[in-house]
Amino acid sequence: MKRTRIHSLNLFCFDRKWLIPFLFISSISLFLLLVTIPTQDKSNSTSLPQSKSSVLITNSGAGAHRLGLPELPRFAYLLSGTGGDAPPLKRLLQAVYHPRNSYLLHLDLEASDSDRLELAKYVRSETVIEEFKNVMVVGKANLVTNKGPTMMACTLHAVAILLKQAKWDWFINLSASDYPLVPQDGSEWVMLTRSFLEFSICGWDNLPRTLLMYYTNFLSSPEGYFHTVICNHKDYQNTTVNHDLRYMAWDNPPKQHPMNLMVEHFDDMVQSGAPFARKFAKDDPVLNKIDKELLRRSDGRFTPGGWCGGNSVLDEDPCVVHGSPYAVKPSGSSRRLEKLILKLLDSENFRTKQCK
Repeated sequence: MKRTRIHSLNLFCFDRKWLIPFLFISSISLFLLLVTIPTQDKSNSTSLPQSKSSVLITNSGAGAHRLGLPELPRFAYLLSGTGGDAPPLKRLLQAVYHPRNSYLLHLDLEASDSDRLELAKYVRSETVIEEFKNVMVVGKANLVTNKGPTMMACTLHAVAILLKQAKWDWFINLSASDYPLVPQDGSEWVMLTRSFLEFSICGWDNLPRTLLMYYTNFLSSPEGYFHTVICNHKDYQNTTVNHDLRYMAWDNPPKQHPMNLMVEHFDDMVQSGAPFARKFAKDDPVLNKIDKELLRRSDGRFTPGGWCGGNSVLDEDPCVVHGSPYAVKPSGSSRRLEKLILKLLDSENFRTKQCK
């Protein structure tokens, strides 16, 4: 089933020695994207409250290099849903959108054609998205079920599309029941490097394909496939962080799925420092609270960041007018994420939690 697909990707699987980045740098990259860079210039954007932190504006990454920092990372998002998930998927896209990133939206076979058409029409009609051309909608849906390898196959298919169509460094998969807790300036749910996913798709040895066939017979393949590939290859087994960077709340004793998050979980979500949380019920009031207090996002608009050059004083959308996509405006959420990253990378227990 996968063999034809793998051979069809040879156009971008060049025979070369890959440079293997560390997966734990995905966490550091998130931090570098969010970290405060003090400068003497004040922000021109009024979409976020003024703080001691300034906006770092670089020009094609040149400013970052002058400061001795790497270029800001690019993220590739798979945003997936099922029947009735077109509105929450649109909201999720608005919440995590940034011009530097790439997005692939997928509604499975349970969704109607009208749902897919609704998403496609929105993407075509949104001025900012049309200008940056960084959002794609899957037209031919995949079957996705809670059991078996279908979710894993859908993820691999999405990764293959993103590898061919976009430039990015890190891959993040989110469902319609996920939501961000930090602005973009700043389990089966994973964050993976492009290099590792090129290895998983192109496979310059047989490990990914062998494990793919092995996990086809598992009840829940996505909970183990990528993890097993990473921990059984010498180039990747010591490059993991044992944390999915998502806040979840569980029943006691735990059930199969985490609890739906509500307003009473808000403080714990914030204190966790995690960049994402799940699960959320559709249109739950806590989403509005996250938009207002953490993302500073108005209904139907993108999460404002340093790249938004407009003025929100007159209730205008600040992101309709945009400046440099390299502009970063840190927030309180970024400082909480920094604390989490430092805790995860603590030298006393970091290595002991890798691939155990």
